[in-house]
Amino acid sequence: MPAGTTPAGRRRIRIAALAAGAAGLGFGGLYLVGLASGEDVPDGTRVRGVDIGGLSRSQAEEKLDKELGETWMSPLKVRIGDRSATVDARAAGLWLDSEATVARAAQSGTGPLTVIGRLFTSGERDIEPVSGMDQAKARAELAEAAKRYDREAREGAVTFDAGRPVVVQPRNGQSLDVDRSLAALGATDPSLRSDPIRLPVRQSRPRVDAAEVNRAMTEFATPAMSAPVTLTTGGRRIEIGPVTVGRHLTMKPDKSHRLTPRLDAQGLRDDPAVVTPLAQATDTAAEAKLRLDGERVVVASDGRPGQRITAKAVQQAVLPLLTKTGAARTGAVATGTVQPTLTSDTIGPLGIKEKMSTFTVNFEPAPYRTKNIGRAAELLNGSLVLPGENWSFNRTVGERTKANGFVDGIIINNNQFEKAAGGGVSAVATTVFNALFFAGIKPLEYGAHSFYIERYPEGREATVVWGSLDLRFANDSGNAIYIQASATETSITVTFLGTKKYDAVEAVTGPRTNVKEPESRPGAEKDCLPQTPLEGFNVAVDRVFKSDGSEVKRETFNTRYVPRDEVTCD
Repeated sequence: MPAGTTPAGRRRIRIAALAAGAAGLGFGGLYLVGLASGEDVPDGTRVRGVDIGGLSRSQAEEKLDKELGETWMSPLKVRIGDRSATVDARAAGLWLDSEATVARAAQSGTGPLTVIGRLFTSGERDIEPVSGMDQAKARAELAEAAKRYDREAREGAVTFDAGRPVVVQPRNGQSLDVDRSLAALGATDPSLRSDPIRLPVRQSRPRVDAAEVNRAMTEFATPAMSAPVTLTTGGRRIEIGPVTVGRHLTMKPDKSHRLTPRLDAQGLRDDPAVVTPLAQATDTAAEAKLRLDGERVVVASDGRPGQRITAKAVQQAVLPLLTKTGAARTGAVATGTVQPTLTSDTIGPLGIKEKMSTFTVNFEPAPYRTKNIGRAAELLNGSLVLPGENWSFNRTVGERTKANGFVDGIIINNNQFEKAAGGGVSAVATTVFNALFFAGIKPLEYGAHSFYIERYPEGREATVVWGSLDLRFANDSGNAIYIQASATETSITVTFLGTKKYDAVEAVTGPRTNVKEPESRPGAEKDCLPQTPLEGFNVAVDRVFKSDGSEVKRETFNTRYVPRDEVTCD
């Protein structure tokens, strides 16, 4: 063989020699010559531009993995409905199956015509790559994508905010079709894709569409918020603005998916902007006032009927006005008669016949104490608690604010004195606690002061904090209870009227135990309030119930007081 001949040239010489030797053998001979003439992968074979012709299978696989494999591992851009996303190809178990691709290339070059053709041509062949996919991994990755990108259909709606109608546009829902998406991923050739792969989704349509939203806005929502409505009763006019109405107005779809107005009439009736003018326009029922005549309960002033505007009446009056204009947005609201619970006729059946208990707390005079204790007594006086009802101090007295008639005073907070609204009201709470204690009534919630205050009985006192600590009891006496409360500049007295369950209720106070001495510390630089020191201790008080002179039962109330540290304000 001539020196300097290239491998390709030498291969052509061998092929020519073989072909000449097989010339007399015909077609079958040429096919055998072709099979014997080349490497595993035929010359000119390409996979997405990567030339693997003339290479062994292992060499071709290695070259494909190196030059195309990373393309298969890159994140895949996908489209899920109307949302763009990516799928982690590696996590989804996608890869270039180079072994199957090379096998395809080799197999495609073994047909008789192809083999014989290779003896006389050097044409290129493009082979489609084969993708591999781990079905379990791909399904799991698609399921995670569905969690992020699936969404429920959003119904069209109309809401109301600050006196304005607000449109909520409907939106189609979508959920990823995992089974069909698996097929889409399996058929993906990342080397050809520049556009996102569109993964199949299932669509769901809202039942309240945009046309219904527009109708609801035009026919109801916009007119409803256009101006106040005015209710009239007893010569009084009660104006209710769009902001107030809107707080209690919604639009909900009916069975035919038509948005219809819903008015929370009770909420509107009890709204602070409505309840006060409604009360001013009507006379509330007055309960009878009771007093003691010796040991007998008598009526000081009888109850009288009143009027009340119900939630139903508010709804019937307001809803028709919301779509009107001008003077037509004014209409009458019906009132109903309300009978008092306590009258001279009902005092007997209610079982209010005697004094159950009474208790008085004395205090040092101070303008804030006199004001706040007197106001709390005024709000408590005349409370009627029916059998089985639960009574609440906070609910009855209300928040201790200036608007409710209270002023700033001294309270205990974080084991020290400080100024806050309603200081001194704990004297009233303590008096009520002792009245229910000696009436034999069941306490539901109560709490003592953190440290002991000398003017109160040990272990038989209570404090209240708006929003966190209440004084509550259950009327388990079997009859109604009427609460009398009166205050002077130096004392507060609370009396329970009803029917006694026991002949007597007594208190037995135990000794102080677990005594701890106070410490001394300087007070705040600003608004310092001095404190005298007092020991902390535990105390147990037994409530003893007696009938016919004998003990019926006994309950123990345990209280822990922390030391009252000395606070100096030098």
